[in-house]
Formats: sequence, C-alpha cells, structure tokens
Amino acid sequence: MRKLRKMMVIGFVLLLAMVFSTGVFAEETAKININKATVEELSTLKNIGAKYAQKIVEYREKNGPFQKVEDILLVKGIGTKTLEANKDKITLN
Repeated sequence: MRKLRKMMVIGFVLLLAMVFSTGVFAEETAKININKATVEELSTLKNIGAKYAQKIVEYREKNGPFQKVEDILLVKGIGTKTLEANKDKITLN
C-alpha cells in the first residue's frame, strides 16, 4: 500500500511538472516580430535590455520596418553576437 501511494505521489508530481513546463517551452519557441514588438517583448531577447529594445523601436519608427532580420545590426549598439544569439527567435512577420 505504501509503494502504491508513493508511486501515485511521484506520478502526480511528474504530471504537475509537465503541465507547468509546457508554458516555458512555448515561450522559447514563440518568435518575436521585430517590426511590431513592444519594448517589453523585445527585452525578452538575449542581450537586449530595455535600453536596446527602445533603440529598436525608435529605429523602426524613424526608418520604417526592417526588411530582413540582419537589418537589426543597423541599430546602434547591436552587433553580430546579439544577432546570432537571437536569430532563431526573431521574425519579420
């Protein structure tokens, strides 16, 4: 009886872990549209804090939408390391 109860508890804990972890994985796979994202959304990218997120928004407001993902390099302070760290996380549409 103790083994059955122990197995049920372990199963329940594993089930809870799976349920709560699905949101984390969904966020990781969701792409951020750099032509429409808010400062808060852009700040979730690696090496992009609020300061650089604001620069991205200001750049696109002044120059229009980015034509290709690599155009983010035109934003002052954003370099190739930041682009490479986020290339799979950003999109234009």
